[in-house]
Amino acid sequence: MGTLHVVGAGLAGLSAAVALAESGARVVLHEAAKQAGGRCRSYYDPALGLTLDNGNHLLLSGNADALGFLKTVGAPADALVGPDAAEFDFADLKTGERWCLRPNSGRLPWWVMSPSRRVPGTKARDYLAPLGILRAASGKAEGAGGTIGAHMACEGDLYRRLWHPVLLAALNTEPRDSDVGLAARILRETLGAGGKACRPLVAVEGLSYAFVDPALRFLAARGCEIRLGRRLRGLDLAEGRVAQLQFSDGAETVGPDDGIVLALPPWVAREVLPGLLAPVEFRSIVNAHFALTPKPGSPLVLGVVNSLTEWLFAYPDRYSVTISGADRLLDVPREDLARQIWSEIARLCDLEPELPSWQIVKEKRATFAATPAEAARRPGAETAYTNLVLAGDWTATGLPSTIEGAIRSGKTAARALRAGTRLRGAA
Repeated sequence: MGTLHVVGAGLAGLSAAVALAESGARVVLHEAAKQAGGRCRSYYDPALGLTLDNGNHLLLSGNADALGFLKTVGAPADALVGPDAAEFDFADLKTGERWCLRPNSGRLPWWVMSPSRRVPGTKARDYLAPLGILRAASGKAEGAGGTIGAHMACEGDLYRRLWHPVLLAALNTEPRDSDVGLAARILRETLGAGGKACRPLVAVEGLSYAFVDPALRFLAARGCEIRLGRRLRGLDLAEGRVAQLQFSDGAETVGPDDGIVLALPPWVAREVLPGLLAPVEFRSIVNAHFALTPKPGSPLVLGVVNSLTEWLFAYPDRYSVTISGADRLLDVPREDLARQIWSEIARLCDLEPELPSWQIVKEKRATFAATPAEAARRPGAETAYTNLVLAGDWTATGLPSTIEGAIRSGKTAARALRAGTRLRGAA
Protein backbone atom coordinates (compact mmCIF):
# COMPACT_ATOMS: atom_id res chain seq x y z
CA MET A 1 0.00 0.00 0.00
CA GLY A 2 1.24 3.48 -0.83
CA THR A 3 0.47 6.82 0.80
CA LEU A 4 -3.08 7.43 2.02
CA HIS A 5 -4.16 11.06 1.85
CA VAL A 6 -6.93 12.22 4.18
CA VAL A 7 -8.26 15.60 3.07
CA GLY A 8 -10.07 17.36 5.90
CA ALA A 9 -9.20 17.20 9.59
CA GLY A 10 -12.63 17.42 11.15
CA LEU A 11 -13.72 14.48 13.27
CA ALA A 12 -14.56 12.39 10.20
CA GLY A 13 -11.11 12.97 8.72
CA LEU A 14 -9.38 12.41 12.04
CA SER A 15 -11.32 9.18 12.53
CA ALA A 16 -10.30 7.94 9.08
CA ALA A 17 -6.67 8.94 9.62
CA VAL A 18 -6.55 7.23 13.03
CA ALA A 19 -8.05 4.01 11.65
CA LEU A 20 -5.62 3.97 8.73
CA ALA A 21 -2.58 4.80 10.87
CA GLU A 22 -3.58 2.13 13.37
CA SER A 23 -3.41 -0.43 10.56
CA GLY A 24 0.16 0.61 9.78
CA ALA A 25 -0.48 2.71 6.69
CA ARG A 26 1.49 5.82 5.76
CA VAL A 27 -0.98 8.66 6.23
CA VAL A 28 -0.83 12.32 5.23
CA LEU A 29 -3.54 14.54 6.71
CA HIS A 30 -4.39 17.77 4.88
CA GLU A 31 -6.51 20.59 6.36
CA ALA A 32 -7.45 23.96 4.88
CA ALA A 33 -7.67 25.72 8.26
CA LYS A 34 -4.79 26.46 10.61
CA GLN A 35 -6.39 24.21 13.22
CA ALA A 36 -7.78 20.68 13.12
CA GLY A 37 -11.24 19.80 14.40
CA GLY A 38 -13.59 21.38 11.86
CA ARG A 39 -16.96 22.10 13.47
CA CYS A 40 -15.90 20.28 16.65
CA ARG A 41 -12.97 22.41 17.75
CA SER A 42 -12.14 24.65 20.68
CA TYR A 43 -10.83 28.19 20.39
CA TYR A 44 -9.94 31.09 22.67
CA ASP A 45 -12.50 33.89 22.68
CA PRO A 46 -10.82 37.16 23.68
CA ALA A 47 -14.14 38.92 24.35
CA LEU A 48 -14.91 36.48 27.16
CA GLY A 49 -11.36 35.47 28.05
CA LEU A 50 -12.50 31.85 27.83
CA THR A 51 -11.88 28.83 25.66
CA LEU A 52 -15.11 27.87 23.88
CA ASP A 53 -16.21 25.06 21.60
CA ASN A 54 -17.48 25.84 18.14
CA GLY A 55 -20.74 24.28 19.35
CA ASN A 56 -22.06 22.59 22.47
CA HIS A 57 -22.33 18.83 22.04
CA LEU A 58 -24.05 16.24 24.20
CA LEU A 59 -22.88 12.66 23.71
CA LEU A 60 -24.46 9.54 25.14
CA SER A 61 -22.93 6.41 26.61
CA GLY A 62 -24.40 4.44 23.69
CA ASN A 63 -22.20 6.32 21.21
CA ALA A 64 -19.90 3.33 20.79
CA ASP A 65 -17.86 4.71 17.89
CA ALA A 66 -17.13 8.01 19.62
CA LEU A 67 -16.15 6.29 22.86
CA GLY A 68 -14.06 3.75 20.97
CA PHE A 69 -12.25 6.56 19.18
CA LEU A 70 -11.39 8.21 22.51
CA LYS A 71 -10.02 4.93 23.82
CA THR A 72 -7.95 4.33 20.69
CA VAL A 73 -6.30 7.75 20.71
CA GLY A 74 -5.64 7.65 24.46
CA ALA A 75 -7.89 10.56 25.41
CA PRO A 76 -7.67 11.78 29.02
CA ALA A 77 -9.87 10.05 31.59
CA ASP A 78 -11.80 13.29 32.08
CA ALA A 79 -12.40 13.85 28.34
CA LEU A 80 -16.12 13.29 28.87
CA VAL A 81 -17.95 13.69 32.17
CA GLY A 82 -21.51 13.02 33.24
CA PRO A 83 -23.68 11.40 35.89
CA ASP A 84 -23.20 7.77 36.89
CA ALA A 85 -26.67 6.87 35.60
CA ALA A 86 -29.02 8.09 32.87
CA GLU A 87 -30.56 11.28 34.26
CA PHE A 88 -31.96 14.20 32.29
CA ASP A 89 -33.03 17.33 34.12
CA PHE A 90 -35.80 19.44 32.59
CA ALA A 91 -37.52 22.71 33.44
CA ASP A 92 -40.67 24.33 32.08
CA LEU A 93 -40.05 28.07 32.01
CA LYS A 94 -43.77 28.85 31.70
CA THR A 95 -45.09 26.75 34.60
CA GLY A 96 -41.97 26.62 36.75
CA GLU A 97 -42.14 22.82 36.94
CA ARG A 98 -38.96 20.76 37.11
CA TRP A 99 -38.43 17.06 36.69
CA CYS A 100 -35.71 14.49 36.11
CA LEU A 101 -36.19 11.79 33.49
CA ARG A 102 -34.52 8.62 34.78
CA PRO A 103 -34.57 5.61 32.43
CA ASN A 104 -33.56 2.31 34.05
CA SER A 105 -30.37 0.66 32.85
CA GLY A 106 -31.90 -2.40 31.16
CA ARG A 107 -33.72 -2.66 27.83
CA LEU A 108 -37.11 -3.42 29.40
CA PRO A 109 -38.36 0.14 30.11
CA TRP A 110 -40.01 -0.38 33.48
CA TRP A 111 -39.13 3.21 34.38
CA VAL A 112 -42.21 4.47 32.52
CA MET A 113 -44.35 2.78 35.19
CA SER A 114 -42.89 5.06 37.89
CA PRO A 115 -44.37 8.61 38.04
CA SER A 116 -41.19 9.86 39.73
CA ARG A 117 -39.06 8.82 36.74
CA ARG A 118 -41.19 10.17 33.89
CA VAL A 119 -42.49 13.53 32.68
CA PRO A 120 -45.09 15.05 35.06
CA GLY A 121 -48.68 14.55 34.01
CA THR A 122 -47.94 11.69 31.61
CA LYS A 123 -49.05 8.06 31.71
CA ALA A 124 -47.04 4.95 30.90
CA ARG A 125 -49.02 4.28 27.71
CA ASP A 126 -48.05 7.71 26.38
CA TYR A 127 -44.51 6.43 25.89
CA LEU A 128 -45.64 4.00 23.18
CA ALA A 129 -45.81 6.84 20.63
CA PRO A 130 -42.31 6.24 19.14
CA LEU A 131 -43.27 2.68 18.16
CA GLY A 132 -44.73 4.19 14.99
CA ILE A 133 -41.29 5.58 14.16
CA LEU A 134 -39.60 2.21 14.68
CA ARG A 135 -42.20 0.30 12.64
CA ALA A 136 -42.09 2.79 9.75
CA ALA A 137 -38.30 2.65 9.47
CA SER A 138 -37.95 -1.13 9.61
CA GLY A 139 -36.01 -2.35 6.58
CA LYS A 140 -36.24 0.97 4.75
CA ALA A 141 -33.36 2.79 3.07
CA GLU A 142 -32.48 6.33 4.16
CA GLY A 143 -35.14 8.77 3.02
CA ALA A 144 -37.61 6.03 2.04
CA GLY A 145 -39.74 5.82 5.18
CA GLY A 146 -41.29 9.28 5.13
CA THR A 147 -41.45 11.83 7.92
CA ILE A 148 -41.84 11.46 11.66
CA GLY A 149 -45.07 13.44 11.45
CA ALA A 150 -46.60 10.80 9.16
CA HIS A 151 -46.00 8.04 11.72
CA MET A 152 -46.22 9.70 15.14
CA ALA A 153 -48.62 12.20 16.67
CA CYS A 154 -46.55 15.37 17.06
CA GLU A 155 -48.73 16.91 19.74
CA GLY A 156 -49.58 16.69 23.43
CA ASP A 157 -47.68 17.29 26.65
CA LEU A 158 -45.25 14.39 26.27
CA TYR A 159 -44.35 15.38 22.74
CA ARG A 160 -43.83 19.00 23.77
CA ARG A 161 -41.87 18.15 26.92
CA LEU A 162 -39.80 15.19 25.74
CA TRP A 163 -39.97 13.96 22.15
CA HIS A 164 -39.81 17.37 20.48
CA PRO A 165 -36.75 18.68 22.38
CA VAL A 166 -34.92 15.34 22.17
CA LEU A 167 -35.59 14.76 18.48
CA LEU A 168 -34.91 18.39 17.55
CA ALA A 169 -31.55 18.25 19.32
CA ALA A 170 -30.62 14.99 17.57
CA LEU A 171 -31.86 15.91 14.09
CA ASN A 172 -31.48 19.72 14.08
CA THR A 173 -34.63 19.80 11.97
CA GLU A 174 -38.27 20.23 12.98
CA PRO A 175 -39.16 16.66 14.03
CA ARG A 176 -42.51 16.41 12.22
CA ASP A 177 -40.64 17.13 8.94
CA SER A 178 -37.64 14.90 9.68
CA ASP A 179 -36.76 11.52 8.22
CA VAL A 180 -38.29 8.71 10.23
CA GLY A 181 -35.34 6.39 9.59
CA LEU A 182 -32.81 8.73 11.17
CA ALA A 183 -35.02 9.12 14.23
CA ALA A 184 -35.45 5.35 14.51
CA ARG A 185 -31.69 4.74 14.45
CA ILE A 186 -31.15 7.31 17.20
CA LEU A 187 -33.86 5.74 19.36
CA ARG A 188 -32.61 2.18 18.81
CA GLU A 189 -29.01 3.00 19.70
CA THR A 190 -29.78 5.08 22.78
CA LEU A 191 -33.10 5.14 24.63
CA GLY A 192 -34.24 1.86 23.07
CA ALA A 193 -31.09 0.18 24.35
CA GLY A 194 -31.88 1.18 27.94
CA GLY A 195 -30.46 3.70 30.34
CA LYS A 196 -27.00 2.17 30.12
CA ALA A 197 -26.83 3.54 26.55
CA CYS A 198 -28.19 7.03 27.21
CA ARG A 199 -26.12 8.37 30.08
CA PRO A 200 -25.32 12.00 29.13
CA LEU A 201 -21.66 12.89 28.56
CA VAL A 202 -20.15 16.34 27.98
CA ALA A 203 -16.64 17.46 27.03
CA VAL A 204 -16.41 20.03 29.81
CA GLU A 205 -12.74 20.78 29.09
CA GLY A 206 -13.47 21.28 25.41
CA LEU A 207 -13.83 19.22 22.25
CA SER A 208 -10.22 19.80 21.24
CA TYR A 209 -9.03 18.54 24.64
CA ALA A 210 -11.25 15.46 24.37
CA PHE A 211 -11.10 14.52 20.68
CA VAL A 212 -8.78 16.60 18.52
CA ASP A 213 -5.56 16.98 20.49
CA PRO A 214 -5.34 13.28 21.49
CA ALA A 215 -5.96 12.27 17.86
CA LEU A 216 -3.20 14.55 16.60
CA ARG A 217 -0.80 13.15 19.19
CA PHE A 218 -1.76 9.61 18.18
CA LEU A 219 -1.15 10.36 14.51
CA ALA A 220 2.14 12.15 15.12
CA ALA A 221 3.41 9.21 17.18
CA ARG A 222 2.75 6.93 14.19
CA GLY A 223 4.57 9.10 11.69
CA CYS A 224 1.53 10.71 10.14
CA GLU A 225 2.38 13.95 8.34
CA ILE A 226 -0.09 16.72 9.26
CA ARG A 227 -0.30 19.63 6.84
CA LEU A 228 -2.46 22.53 8.05
CA GLY A 229 -3.40 25.61 6.03
CA ARG A 230 -3.61 23.58 2.82
CA ARG A 231 -6.88 24.01 0.91
CA LEU A 232 -7.91 21.52 -1.76
CA ARG A 233 -8.81 23.36 -4.96
CA GLY A 234 -9.65 20.42 -7.21
CA LEU A 235 -9.04 16.87 -8.33
CA ASP A 236 -7.45 15.71 -11.58
CA LEU A 237 -9.47 12.68 -12.64
CA ALA A 238 -8.30 10.20 -15.26
CA GLU A 239 -9.11 6.60 -16.16
CA GLY A 240 -11.43 6.04 -13.22
CA ARG A 241 -9.09 7.34 -10.52
CA VAL A 242 -7.68 10.50 -8.99
CA ALA A 243 -4.32 11.32 -10.58
CA GLN A 244 -3.53 14.57 -8.73
CA LEU A 245 -4.70 16.58 -5.74
CA GLN A 246 -4.66 20.28 -6.57
CA PHE A 247 -3.90 22.23 -3.38
CA SER A 248 -3.62 25.98 -2.90
CA ASP A 249 0.16 25.63 -2.59
CA GLY A 250 0.66 23.22 -5.48
CA ALA A 251 -0.22 19.81 -6.86
CA GLU A 252 0.25 16.45 -5.16
CA THR A 253 0.70 13.48 -7.51
CA VAL A 254 -1.27 10.39 -6.49
CA GLY A 255 0.67 7.21 -7.12
CA PRO A 256 -0.82 3.93 -8.37
CA ASP A 257 -0.97 2.47 -4.85
CA ASP A 258 -2.06 5.68 -3.12
CA GLY A 259 -5.55 6.36 -1.84
CA ILE A 260 -7.63 9.35 -0.79
CA VAL A 261 -10.27 9.97 1.86
CA LEU A 262 -12.23 13.09 1.02
CA ALA A 263 -13.55 14.32 4.39
CA LEU A 264 -14.81 17.77 3.46
CA PRO A 265 -18.12 19.59 4.04
CA PRO A 266 -20.67 18.56 1.39
CA TRP A 267 -20.71 21.94 -0.37
CA VAL A 268 -16.92 21.78 -0.78
CA ALA A 269 -16.95 18.13 -1.81
CA ARG A 270 -19.46 18.95 -4.55
CA GLU A 271 -17.16 21.68 -5.88
CA VAL A 272 -14.13 19.41 -6.25
CA LEU A 273 -16.08 16.34 -7.31
CA PRO A 274 -18.62 17.41 -9.95
CA GLY A 275 -21.76 15.30 -10.13
CA LEU A 276 -21.52 14.17 -6.51
CA LEU A 277 -24.92 13.48 -5.00
CA ALA A 278 -24.87 15.15 -1.57
CA PRO A 279 -27.16 17.17 0.71
CA VAL A 280 -27.87 20.71 -0.48
CA GLU A 281 -30.19 21.93 2.28
CA PHE A 282 -28.88 22.77 5.75
CA ARG A 283 -30.06 23.87 9.19
CA SER A 284 -28.55 26.35 11.62
CA ILE A 285 -27.61 26.18 15.28
CA VAL A 286 -27.20 29.14 17.64
CA ASN A 287 -24.98 28.89 20.71
CA ALA A 288 -24.81 31.50 23.45
CA HIS A 289 -22.07 31.77 26.09
CA PHE A 290 -22.10 33.83 29.28
CA ALA A 291 -18.96 34.37 31.37
CA LEU A 292 -20.37 33.60 34.79
CA THR A 293 -19.39 30.66 36.99
CA PRO A 294 -22.48 28.48 37.53
CA LYS A 295 -23.87 27.99 41.01
CA PRO A 296 -22.69 24.85 42.83
CA GLY A 297 -25.00 21.94 42.20
CA SER A 298 -26.25 23.23 38.84
CA PRO A 299 -27.25 20.43 36.45
CA LEU A 300 -24.54 19.81 33.88
CA VAL A 301 -27.24 19.81 31.19
CA LEU A 302 -30.77 21.17 31.60
CA GLY A 303 -33.47 20.75 28.97
CA VAL A 304 -35.81 23.73 28.88
CA VAL A 305 -39.29 23.89 27.35
CA ASN A 306 -41.59 26.84 26.67
CA SER A 307 -38.56 29.06 26.10
CA LEU A 308 -36.09 30.22 23.47
CA THR A 309 -33.40 28.36 25.42
CA GLU A 310 -33.47 24.65 24.61
CA TRP A 311 -30.44 23.16 26.36
CA LEU A 312 -28.51 24.91 29.13
CA PHE A 313 -24.97 23.67 29.84
CA ALA A 314 -23.30 24.55 33.15
CA TYR A 315 -19.58 24.41 32.31
CA PRO A 316 -17.06 25.09 35.09
CA ASP A 317 -16.46 28.66 33.86
CA ARG A 318 -19.67 29.65 32.03
CA TYR A 319 -23.27 29.06 31.16
CA SER A 320 -23.83 28.00 27.55
CA VAL A 321 -27.05 27.55 25.61
CA THR A 322 -27.80 25.62 22.42
CA ILE A 323 -30.77 26.34 20.15
CA SER A 324 -31.31 23.87 17.30
CA GLY A 325 -33.11 24.36 14.01
CA ALA A 326 -32.31 28.05 14.44
CA ASP A 327 -32.74 29.45 10.93
CA ARG A 328 -35.38 31.85 12.29
CA LEU A 329 -32.75 33.47 14.51
CA LEU A 330 -30.05 34.18 11.93
CA ASP A 331 -31.24 37.75 11.30
CA VAL A 332 -32.00 38.57 14.94
CA PRO A 333 -29.41 41.03 16.34
CA ARG A 334 -26.87 39.24 18.52
CA GLU A 335 -27.38 41.51 21.53
CA ASP A 336 -31.14 40.99 21.41
CA LEU A 337 -30.58 37.25 21.47
CA ALA A 338 -28.10 37.52 24.33
CA ARG A 339 -30.51 39.59 26.44
CA GLN A 340 -33.48 37.28 25.85
CA ILE A 341 -31.49 34.13 26.53
CA TRP A 342 -29.87 35.57 29.64
CA SER A 343 -33.26 36.66 31.03
CA GLU A 344 -34.35 33.02 30.78
CA ILE A 345 -31.15 31.72 32.40
CA ALA A 346 -31.55 34.24 35.22
CA ARG A 347 -35.08 32.98 35.89
CA LEU A 348 -34.09 29.33 35.68
CA CYS A 349 -31.04 29.68 37.94
CA ASP A 350 -32.18 32.51 40.23
CA LEU A 351 -29.45 34.88 39.05
CA GLU A 352 -29.15 38.64 38.79
CA PRO A 353 -30.79 40.01 35.63
CA GLU A 354 -27.79 42.13 34.59
CA LEU A 355 -26.27 40.76 31.41
CA PRO A 356 -22.73 39.39 31.98
CA SER A 357 -20.07 39.25 29.26
CA TRP A 358 -21.52 37.20 26.43
CA GLN A 359 -20.86 35.70 23.05
CA ILE A 360 -23.32 34.52 20.39
CA VAL A 361 -22.18 32.02 17.76
CA LYS A 362 -24.44 31.45 14.74
CA GLU A 363 -23.54 28.37 12.70
CA LYS A 364 -25.53 28.80 9.47
CA ARG A 365 -24.79 25.38 7.93
CA ALA A 366 -24.36 23.39 11.11
CA THR A 367 -25.92 20.18 9.76
CA PHE A 368 -27.69 18.89 6.69
CA ALA A 369 -31.48 19.13 6.92
CA ALA A 370 -32.63 15.75 8.23
CA THR A 371 -35.60 15.52 5.87
CA PRO A 372 -36.39 12.43 3.76
CA ALA A 373 -35.34 14.27 0.59
CA GLU A 374 -31.93 15.22 1.98
CA ALA A 375 -31.41 11.83 3.63
CA ALA A 376 -31.89 10.24 0.21
CA ARG A 377 -29.08 12.41 -1.19
CA ARG A 378 -26.46 11.06 1.23
CA PRO A 379 -23.78 9.08 -0.63
CA GLY A 380 -22.01 5.99 0.61
CA ALA A 381 -18.28 5.92 1.26
CA GLU A 382 -17.29 4.45 -2.10
CA THR A 383 -17.20 6.54 -5.26
CA ALA A 384 -16.87 5.87 -8.98
CA TYR A 385 -13.10 6.37 -8.60
CA THR A 386 -11.08 3.38 -7.45
CA ASN A 387 -8.73 5.30 -5.17
CA LEU A 388 -11.21 7.79 -3.68
CA VAL A 389 -13.66 7.36 -0.79
CA LEU A 390 -15.83 9.81 1.16
CA ALA A 391 -16.19 10.55 4.86
CA GLY A 392 -18.34 13.02 6.75
CA ASP A 393 -21.41 13.12 8.95
CA TRP A 394 -23.37 13.96 5.77
CA THR A 395 -22.57 10.61 4.15
CA ALA A 396 -24.89 7.61 4.56
CA THR A 397 -24.07 6.66 8.14
CA GLY A 398 -27.68 5.95 9.11
CA LEU A 399 -27.38 8.69 11.73
CA PRO A 400 -28.08 12.42 11.55
CA SER A 401 -25.21 14.95 11.73
CA THR A 402 -23.60 14.00 15.02
CA ILE A 403 -20.15 13.36 16.44
CA GLU A 404 -21.02 9.66 16.46
CA GLY A 405 -21.96 9.79 12.79
CA ALA A 406 -18.80 11.68 11.82
CA ILE A 407 -16.51 9.22 13.58
CA ARG A 408 -18.43 6.27 12.18
CA SER A 409 -18.07 7.64 8.66
CA GLY A 410 -14.30 7.90 9.04
CA LYS A 411 -14.05 4.27 10.11
CA THR A 412 -16.23 3.24 7.18
CA ALA A 413 -14.06 5.18 4.72
CA ALA A 414 -10.90 3.63 6.14
CA ARG A 415 -12.34 0.13 5.71
CA ALA A 416 -13.26 0.93 2.11
CA LEU A 417 -9.70 2.08 1.34
CA ARG A 418 -8.20 -0.98 2.98
CA ALA A 419 -10.44 -3.32 1.00
CA GLY A 420 -8.62 -5.12 -1.80
CA THR A 421 -11.19 -3.97 -4.35
CA ARG A 422 -10.27 -0.31 -3.80
CA LEU A 423 -6.48 -0.22 -3.86
CA ARG A 424 -3.96 -2.37 -5.63
CA GLY A 425 -1.86 -4.12 -3.02
CA ALA A 426 -4.11 -3.12 -0.10
CA ALA A 427 -4.13 -5.41 2.86
